[in-house]
Amino acid sequence: MTRHLRSAKLHQSYKCPGVQYQILHILDSILGPHKRFAKSEYYYSCPFCHHYNPKLAVNLIKRKWHCWKCGKRGGTLLSLFRRLDVSKEQINTLRLLLEDEVPRALTETVESTLLTLPEEFISLATPTNAPIYKKALGYLEDRGITRDDILVHNLGYCTEGMYRNRIVIPSYDATETLNFFVGRDFSGGPYLKYMNPPISKNLVIFENLINWNYPVVICEGVFDAMAIKRNAIPQLGTLLPRKLLGRILQEGQREVYLALDGDALKDTVRIAERLMREGITVYLVDLDGRDPSDIGFVDMQHRIANATKMGFSDLVRLKLK
Repeated sequence: MTRHLRSAKLHQSYKCPGVQYQILHILDSILGPHKRFAKSEYYYSCPFCHHYNPKLAVNLIKRKWHCWKCGKRGGTLLSLFRRLDVSKEQINTLRLLLEDEVPRALTETVESTLLTLPEEFISLATPTNAPIYKKALGYLEDRGITRDDILVHNLGYCTEGMYRNRIVIPSYDATETLNFFVGRDFSGGPYLKYMNPPISKNLVIFENLINWNYPVVICEGVFDAMAIKRNAIPQLGTLLPRKLLGRILQEGQREVYLALDGDALKDTVRIAERLMREGITVYLVDLDGRDPSDIGFVDMQHRIANATKMGFSDLVRLKLK
């Protein structure tokens, strides 16, 4: 790979805010809070000279770091990590985030065979008197998550590690194999509400809970799916995963319900049009600008039962809108 192409690929990989936030989270956990200097450059207290002002500059696009006080510098973030007392887990996580340093075959192997829940994962199905357990449970109760939901989805939490103070929501495929998990902060941190493993989201989330003999409901996030409960699949973003579309076609699904955020109308129209091109009947669920997790199970079932069947004229109207 030429230097130009490598640089272009690197720049593209860092356009995703989620990747930058995850790298920042790792850096903050090691170096302390950052100060933002430019779009992709952040300043930290230098761990080498311990200057009283933040002098260690870290550039997430160029991956270079340099202390303007003591002169310590490096050309990669991995070189910074190797000079510090960090865990092997943090180094491996950084390697996965820096996609162009990981061969594609290795990435695919990690996605398919090596994904595990965080070592610090504690099941919420096991009650304790610990304050952090009660706080995690209270957060879920505020979002309408029941004890049955905790058991069905094997929900847990972490008190240490990268996913500290996060609810961990696992996803399993049709063979009950872990294929993804979502870490949701419940401490009220200033940023990065969600943290996911650095693997592709081209998956069927909660696949083990889907009965393909009935229509599926596509929503955006994991809490939306848990609120809908019945045959709900979160796409974890605004794009319809290719594997999800492939599974819908493979199973011969003729009806799909879209329960997506109203502020993402353009994305909803694009997904509906893609499904309709495959001969699938699409129903648009009216959310009144709210999320399914805010609406709740009972009201969501009523809205799904009264969803609008989309035709070509509806598609044109929404496009114009």
